[in-house]
Amino acid sequence: MQPFLVTMRTTLLAVVSGLLLAGCQEQKQSPGAAAPPPPPQISVIAVQPQRVLLTTQLPGRSSAYRVAEIRPQVNGLIQKRMFVEGANVKAGDVLYQIDPASFQAALNNAEAALGRSEANLPAARSRAERYRELLVEKAVSQQDYDDAAAALKKAEADVQYWKAALETARINLAYTRITAPISGRIGRSSVTEGAIVTAYQPVALAIIQQLDPIYVDVPLSTTDLMRMKRSLKNGRLRGTGKTMEAVTLILDNGSSYAHEGTLQFRDVTVDPTTGSVIQRVVFPNPNGLLLPGMFVRAVMREGVAEKAILIPQQSISRDPKGHPVALVAGAGDTVERRMLTLDRAIDDQWLVSDGLAAGDRLIVEGIQKVRPGTVVAAVPYDDGEETKGTTPAAATAGTTN
Repeated sequence: MQPFLVTMRTTLLAVVSGLLLAGCQEQKQSPGAAAPPPPPQISVIAVQPQRVLLTTQLPGRSSAYRVAEIRPQVNGLIQKRMFVEGANVKAGDVLYQIDPASFQAALNNAEAALGRSEANLPAARSRAERYRELLVEKAVSQQDYDDAAAALKKAEADVQYWKAALETARINLAYTRITAPISGRIGRSSVTEGAIVTAYQPVALAIIQQLDPIYVDVPLSTTDLMRMKRSLKNGRLRGTGKTMEAVTLILDNGSSYAHEGTLQFRDVTVDPTTGSVIQRVVFPNPNGLLLPGMFVRAVMREGVAEKAILIPQQSISRDPKGHPVALVAGAGDTVERRMLTLDRAIDDQWLVSDGLAAGDRLIVEGIQKVRPGTVVAAVPYDDGEETKGTTPAAATAGTTN
């Protein structure tokens, strides 16, 4: 019985061994089933620094270059308004005529009084000189001479008094003709003929505004101001030259203003209610397109970044905490993960301030198919656009990350 069991075991082992050997040979005969899958294909771009002109788009409001509120300097009755509301006037043009009758009478009275004082002056002077000579000879008393000298001084003082009164009367008479102190466009009149006005009244008769050139006041937050100063100090931005003072304007309908403005000054006082400082820009306004009080957007130049890194926005993803992340094809075409610091959005690109270096191969397409450590097949990314030149790009400030 035992020899029979041994023979059966030997036979079964031989059959199993033959089947296993046949299976291995069959696998060797079908090489396609065991070949490893090819690496996923992704598109990359080589990171290259470029020269970029950075700008900030800020809201602003226009205001008149000069404003003159017209007020009377004497009391009286308005006889005539001598301008057309809304018209352009020149400095020196007569705007209102106040009834001059009483002021002309005051002038005539002062002239007559001055003439009377000047007529009395020679007699007083002769008497004082004669008494001085007689006093030496003891022909008159000292009191008589003192009285004559005092009368002379009084006559001279009367002449000076009436000269001043005459000049005041002339000034008041001239004030009855209310003239334009500046050239510009005059608004509506708050009074008509027949109105009684008072000197330096709180309500202006009219307002003249010079609109060419015109101011645009642009608030800048202290946070952005400090950021700009830090960037200029550490060399990330270069902001020298008159070109940095040039400002362009975007109107409320989205169109660009035809004329370029110049940054005149930046205020040194921070508004405690808004935490910002005012930047005043001067714009030419030959056609009167800009009016005081208009809301506009000013494109201010921050400086030039000589080695800025711009990457497509589609190459950026976010981690669970919202931090920007990018994938690059590293050594051996192995995917690496990079944490980025973004400065701002520029059209369809991000300006990267930290996390990438020149020469890095940034993955733009195929990000969903790979993860860090994956070996990939990298091909150049083709966005269908021609290669950009070396002209500085204009970068408008966006969200800082």
